[in-house]
Amino acid sequence: MTQLDTVFFTLFYPASHHRAAANRPPHLWLPRPISLVGEGYARFAHIYSKVIHRIFTFFLWLMVGSTEIPALPDAPIYKPLSPKLTVNDDTSSFSNIESGDCPKFPVVVFSHGMAGMRTSYTHYCGEIASRGYVVAAIEHRDGSGPGSIVRFKDSPDRKVLHMNKEDLLREPPLLDSVVKQQELAFRQAEVEETIRVLRDINDGHGAQIQRENPRLEGLGFPDWEGRLDLTQAVIAGHSYGATLALQTLKAGPNKLRPFRGAIILDPGKASGPLNHDINVPTLIINSGTWTSRQTDFYGKPHFQAVKDLIQGVISGGKAAWFVTLLGTSHPSCTDAPIIAKLLLKLVTSTTLGSMKALQKYVEISYDFMQFLDDGKRRNVLTENATSPDGPLGEDRGERGKDVTGFWQIHVAPER
Repeated sequence: MTQLDTVFFTLFYPASHHRAAANRPPHLWLPRPISLVGEGYARFAHIYSKVIHRIFTFFLWLMVGSTEIPALPDAPIYKPLSPKLTVNDDTSSFSNIESGDCPKFPVVVFSHGMAGMRTSYTHYCGEIASRGYVVAAIEHRDGSGPGSIVRFKDSPDRKVLHMNKEDLLREPPLLDSVVKQQELAFRQAEVEETIRVLRDINDGHGAQIQRENPRLEGLGFPDWEGRLDLTQAVIAGHSYGATLALQTLKAGPNKLRPFRGAIILDPGKASGPLNHDINVPTLIINSGTWTSRQTDFYGKPHFQAVKDLIQGVISGGKAAWFVTLLGTSHPSCTDAPIIAKLLLKLVTSTTLGSMKALQKYVEISYDFMQFLDDGKRRNVLTENATSPDGPLGEDRGERGKDVTGFWQIHVAPER
């Protein structure tokens, strides 16, 4: 397998427009080198031809090679302004100064899906951050992503490529279930290390963290002291990352994984059993096709397995929801439908526009995180179940009610 030398994540956070940002160009959406990512995606398709690797690389460069993330790297973290009255002999005027009363921002740790990267959910993560959260989007090096560069201060870089089971030199070959367990364990270790790094930054060790960063970013970390609210941390993930997010809740909350809530997007169908040991409020959001296209999941339909999980959370005394965003598909919460709009629409047959879908994902996620803060249910989360059996009911001729034309609610706590 691989080894955990460093942890790699992108931070999305509220920034101050009135303060000077570091003079850095925007980050590119597709990490460099593109050839590494191209080879990784080819390996994901079980293609090991160098010619095909180059073809994958060329098309990635052609489609998204120059796409930039619309955000300022190393921008100063947000500080509020207070009015200051200046009085001269004949005139007086107001100007703004930074207030000493700086808010703390709850933390969200996000785990990407199979073949994803830390940049794959930039729109979703950025929108959540703009609402007053610090989002750490991890780039997992467990072999499930297309490729990543592990950098060190005083030694050569190390490449991590996508790994299929046949890439592992083991006799007899490992079972798929064992490979998934090891990958999820590695991902969980990365989540725990991310929390440790964020805690160090919050405790005033930001300058040291910046010095240890071989990518030479984080110049503003000293200003982050006391700005992160890790007592209100949320774990979120998509697909394989959703399975991982559920796993991190086992025996929690605790110091290593202090999560007080979870946002689960399309929990995995082929990434192992879903953890049921959950003692925090949980929101599971299925895309339309993830709900409608049912598969067997350890002896029952996947929809029923997810429904049973959420009902178990409610039975344990915690609020939980299981909903479906209609007209969407598995990639709808990623950046892919924005970057390759026509291609994704053709392949996935979605009916809800890509930007509208992302808006709905963000809105319900924000409503849920506000609920974690004040206990108030808002918008869709105020509704009772409208389609308890989803596609299983439709097989019997039942038709669930849609909420505002976008949502079906399968499980909701009593009001």
